[in-house]
Amino acid sequence: MTDVDQRDGELEALEERLTRLSEASVRINESLELDTVLQGVLDSARHLTAARYGVMTLLDEGGQVQDFLSSGTTAEEAERLWLTPDPYQIFESLTEIAEPLRVADLAEHVRSLGFAGFEVPVPVEVFSFLAVPMFYRGERVGHVFVGDKDGGAEFTRADEETLVMFASQAAMVIANARRHQDEQRARADLETLVNTSPVGVVVFDAVSGALALSNREAVRIVEGLREDEQSLEELLEVVTCVRSDGREVSLQGRPLSALLMSGEMIRAEEIALRVPDGRSVGALLNASPIRSADGEVVSFVVTLQDMAPLEEQERLRAEFLAMVSHELRTPLAAVLGSVGTLLDTAGGLDPAETTQFLRIIRDQSDQMRHLIGDLLDVARINTGTLPVAPEPAEVHLLVDDAKARFLTAGAANSLKVELAPDLPLVMADRRRIVQVLSNLLFNAAGYSPEGSPIVVAAERDGIQVAVSVADQGRGIPSEQMPDLFRKFSRAHSPDHGSSLAGSGLGLAICKGIVEAHGGRIWAESEGPGLGARFTFTLPAAQAPTAAPALDSLRSQTAAHRQVRVLAVDDDPQALRYITDVLARAGYEPIATSDPADIGRIMAEDKPHLVLLDLVLPERDGIDVMSDIKATADVPIIFLSAYGHDETVARAFDMGAADYVVKPFSPTELTARIRAALRRRVEFLEGEPSAPYEAAGLSIDFAQRRAAVDGKPVELTATEYNILHELAAHAPRVMTHSALLHRVWGPERVGEPWLVRDVIKRLRRKLGDSANNPTYIFTEPRVGYRMPTGQT
Repeated sequence: MTDVDQRDGELEALEERLTRLSEASVRINESLELDTVLQGVLDSARHLTAARYGVMTLLDEGGQVQDFLSSGTTAEEAERLWLTPDPYQIFESLTEIAEPLRVADLAEHVRSLGFAGFEVPVPVEVFSFLAVPMFYRGERVGHVFVGDKDGGAEFTRADEETLVMFASQAAMVIANARRHQDEQRARADLETLVNTSPVGVVVFDAVSGALALSNREAVRIVEGLREDEQSLEELLEVVTCVRSDGREVSLQGRPLSALLMSGEMIRAEEIALRVPDGRSVGALLNASPIRSADGEVVSFVVTLQDMAPLEEQERLRAEFLAMVSHELRTPLAAVLGSVGTLLDTAGGLDPAETTQFLRIIRDQSDQMRHLIGDLLDVARINTGTLPVAPEPAEVHLLVDDAKARFLTAGAANSLKVELAPDLPLVMADRRRIVQVLSNLLFNAAGYSPEGSPIVVAAERDGIQVAVSVADQGRGIPSEQMPDLFRKFSRAHSPDHGSSLAGSGLGLAICKGIVEAHGGRIWAESEGPGLGARFTFTLPAAQAPTAAPALDSLRSQTAAHRQVRVLAVDDDPQALRYITDVLARAGYEPIATSDPADIGRIMAEDKPHLVLLDLVLPERDGIDVMSDIKATADVPIIFLSAYGHDETVARAFDMGAADYVVKPFSPTELTARIRAALRRRVEFLEGEPSAPYEAAGLSIDFAQRRAAVDGKPVELTATEYNILHELAAHAPRVMTHSALLHRVWGPERVGEPWLVRDVIKRLRRKLGDSANNPTYIFTEPRVGYRMPTGQT
């Protein structure tokens, strides 16, 4: 063969290879579906190299094998391929190559890599093999493996070069297919998001005015305007948009594209959409033009929010305000009438009549106080500041308290209690959970026939306890279930038995209280006339253990007996009322109206707690508290008609355990006393036995004194208590809520400014810096901590 003939043969072979490459490139570019592209690439690779078998691996962004694909194998051969010992390790070894690999015998090559037991899973004695990596923009995206060339021959250099060129094109096609797949998924996700949006979305093509997209909510909003079989496009031709300024924009005889091309942007405008026969719907409109790179408006996005639910909420709110006004005026009229009668007929009434008028005043005042308390609870729930102080409690005691409140209110229903015998303690704020149970009981009574039973049950539910209240009353329609626990909802409000009858706040308050405890609440009903069951959960707790040294005070706190409470007030009637409340609650009252007697009483009777009027003859109550604190470490609760924030803050800053504004109920006062004594027990339990020392700061817990480099630091009671908590728990972070709860009490949780104000003063007195602290470190948005000391 001459050189010319050889050259002509090579050119002919090259031309054939290029032709086959071109045809293969066309085939793999016919589709953008990833699975079709991958299969086409692998089949074309086999065809170009005359290989019987082909395998492709794709790599993820981290370079790990993401997917396998085979071609030319039977189902049995493919199964043997994937069941070959260590298949993934073998392919991972092969996919580490960055250059083409061409071997005469794959089995021998793999065994040389350390896989001694490897056998080719197809019936050939010698398995020729060619592997080529695929690169896209310099990054390796996968590999193409072909094996067993026709006739048992080895793969040639020409085969390798052909496959390398094809792999380069294939990598680009695969990348495009992957991008297309990602775009399709993103589009599907976006369409799903738009379709499930609670806001109506409509997109117009600004050039043609054609409707490009509308979601389900948009169709639902205008559904009442459409005629039978009328399309959304047909509706747009007859609808009139009434703007908030009264302008009417009609599309009749005007091309929509002309309106859209103006590019007007609209934000939160209330509009009405109206059709010729007078039907209309209200909506909150937002409209934004979408512009191209050169500033031309290409499309227009309109969002619509149905105004009907908002209007219904406003209507319910207006009804609620009217109800509150009525509920306040009614008892206020009774109070004013009784007071007027007592004043006009002073001395002319017998004691029984006077007592009756006074009871009316008391009862109606209590009703107003309860209503105001419920309104405050709703406000606190909305702002997330509802104070709860969970502690271990027995379920049967909570139920007993609610039962007593329910029966003493004159309930006409029988009450049946079914409690599981092995119930654990629950973490509960006693007053709040009794409030929930009472609300549910009154709610059940309001919907049940007189005399029908109401069942209170409780059982263990995993790590929680489920408490339920069931009635045999009207039941709840299924369509009202979703709105049952919303504010102002009156789907299941009682007709009587509550100061908020019909207001729709009772169940919303229950929900807020239960969720503040970490539980949940729900309702069940089989339908109208079949009764209802309300269930809520509370976290289970282990039974508390008490330190032996605190057994005496803890038992006094629990039983009230032998707990001595000193009441100081210069008003004889107020003092008589307070001592009566204390005696009824089981405490041992000690009373005085003379501040000069306080020192002697503290020394002789050693009361466990002091109730102190803020304004005393010739003395300021806060000064009197300072004298008491100098001789005895007892909780002091202020009783005062002054409820100003500055006065309250000053009292707490000087070491008050609580501050109760007059007038108050016996229940509130005794609850505050229990809480103060309980916090005192918790404080003593956390009292370290040895002093704290760190970087020159020393704290003597026994003497309640602090010093820096040996020099005493004068601290107020609140400043010392904050420093005590941080040092006693060092190096743990004390959250704002924890500090508020332990130093000020649960009712102040949600007011972190109290803590920040004291920390600033503490740092100033200790010579500490907020920017470069030595003693008190800030954990942003969490709280504060101190370094580990030598205690």
